[in-house]
Amino acid sequence: MKVLDKKIYLASKSPRRRELLRQVGVDFDLLMLRSDPARGVDVSEDVRPGEPAHDYVVRVALEKGAFAWKVLQQRRQPLRPVLTADTTVTVDDEILGKPADPLEAAAMLERLSGRTHQVLTTVAVHFVDMAEHITQVSNVRFATLTPQAIRAYCATTEPYDKAGGYGIQGLAALFVEHIEGSHSGIMGLPLFETAVLLRKAGVPI
Repeated sequence: MKVLDKKIYLASKSPRRRELLRQVGVDFDLLMLRSDPARGVDVSEDVRPGEPAHDYVVRVALEKGAFAWKVLQQRRQPLRPVLTADTTVTVDDEILGKPADPLEAAAMLERLSGRTHQVLTTVAVHFVDMAEHITQVSNVRFATLTPQAIRAYCATTEPYDKAGGYGIQGLAALFVEHIEGSHSGIMGLPLFETAVLLRKAGVPI
């Protein structure tokens, strides 16, 4: 099945993913999933006991895509490829999620200080009988962070909607000594891998 109007659906609340898609000229409509625990969530992002980081990001990205595609059909909206993604940060084989408060954010940054950690992002595309994904892994080394730098960063709004408690596209860029991998993947959407999947779905990039 061809994509008639060349648009896709992005099933993500992340403003970084929107910016990255616009950067490479991908036209999209948002297809929002519920993520408020108080109102119920459409796809759980809880880590299962013993679940490795790679398995976690793949599962969540695919489950978001499958649910979004189902919603699309139920609403009888125009059928277009659905793009989903999930990002996590891991250090010492432990997944670092989104910090709930400044204390948790500071504890995460203290663990990342002066060390190399991994950022994993799975991007997935669902379209008709296609459900494919690619996982991109980047290594990120932080400089040694002073307590003052950690406190100042945690006093901003940046850490609290991001895995690992930081965003490389913001003030935390000052913390990064070296990366090995994909800068856009660390932001939350690896553009090379995204283009590969969208082209398979018939979207020209």
